[in-house]
Amino acid sequence: MFSLLCGLVSLCALGRGQLATNEQLDDGKRYICRAIPLSGDPTCPVTLLPELNVGGQEEELRNTVMQLRETILQQKEMISKQIGTINELTTKLSLCASTTDDRKYDKGASWGKEKQNTMGDVPRDPNDSIDSMGKTMQGLKDRLENLEQQHLRANVSGASFPTELRDLLQRRLGELEKQLLKKVSNLEEEKSMLSNATAEYRLKTESTLSALVDRISELEKGGGDFKSPEQFKLSLPQRTNYLYGRVTKTLPEMYAFTLCMWIKSSASPGIGTPFSYGVPGQANEIVLIEWGNNPIELLINDKVAQLPLEVRDGKWHHICIAWTTRDGQWDAYQDGEKLGSGDNLAAWHPIKPGGVIILGQEQDVVGGRFDAGQAFVGELSQVNIWDRVLKPVEIQSMANCSSYIPGNVISWLASNVEVFGRGAFKRPMETCQERLPKA
Repeated sequence: MFSLLCGLVSLCALGRGQLATNEQLDDGKRYICRAIPLSGDPTCPVTLLPELNVGGQEEELRNTVMQLRETILQQKEMISKQIGTINELTTKLSLCASTTDDRKYDKGASWGKEKQNTMGDVPRDPNDSIDSMGKTMQGLKDRLENLEQQHLRANVSGASFPTELRDLLQRRLGELEKQLLKKVSNLEEEKSMLSNATAEYRLKTESTLSALVDRISELEKGGGDFKSPEQFKLSLPQRTNYLYGRVTKTLPEMYAFTLCMWIKSSASPGIGTPFSYGVPGQANEIVLIEWGNNPIELLINDKVAQLPLEVRDGKWHHICIAWTTRDGQWDAYQDGEKLGSGDNLAAWHPIKPGGVIILGQEQDVVGGRFDAGQAFVGELSQVNIWDRVLKPVEIQSMANCSSYIPGNVISWLASNVEVFGRGAFKRPMETCQERLPKA
């Protein structure tokens, strides 16, 4: 019994010592227990697991994510800037194209300061335009260099610049540079054209002033020779589109009229257009014309009637044309004799008021656009208009110099007739007796 008690005490002591030994051997390491076959070596080494550092791996991953996020934000900001640059360059290219298409430059025009500048980079003046184009192109090149430097910096920092965007930007810049060079060339041509037009306009102005001085001198010289205000004639010696006379007064609305004049011409073929009256919307309201080998024609509102008159013998002739809107009835007189009549010439059409009377030219537009082939060559005098149909006896008395009846609508006065063109003059008129065909 005693020996059994001693054995128990020894066993307890042994177990307590083993526990103390195990506590001393706990060094923080972990071990793996595995089965070993009975025939194996019980002293084989045990492989330890590496120490896991979870906090360090999480920090490294977090830093990597933040770097990627910053790179993405930088690349996004760079792309936004490039898109803004492309939009700005596209807008300027569109403005260049619209400026080239919309503005049709007339040769005689001038650069007006009051005109609005349609493109901020391109002023209207050609010299300023060329300088501005050069500055703009230099600025664009600087922008491209900055973009390339930004691209290099982005590559160094690890951010990749989109290749497609760079190629697109380079193409747009190349196209814009071509457009700007073409614009500069066009401005150079316009500058040359403007210089030529200015010189031509200067010569034309000097010629006009010279003709004006000559006309004033002629009026001062011959104005006092008129025996009376109606005793003068309009001389148009050449077939041009710039010699003519203009009556300062206009016609009222009329439902009938009589047009009389003294006329002298030997032009061939055709004497041209001694009288034309045009109104807005109808340049051929009243026209008396002979062109080519056609007979003299009377046009009213572009309706035509051929007149049996013959005055191309180089002598003075007195002619009258009477017309009424009632049935479009017309009568033609030469040297006091009625040579023809007709009807249905612009029937029931009233003569419109407010037009322009031109002596010696046919009007394609009111007061202008004359054709030299239709110009009158010869002399005119005592062109009078009444707003009624004259009686045959009244016409005959004027034709044989028995009396002179001034028109109640348009009367032949020196103050009522303006002369245009170098070579056209108002001269003293022969006496009525000298104008008679028998004389």
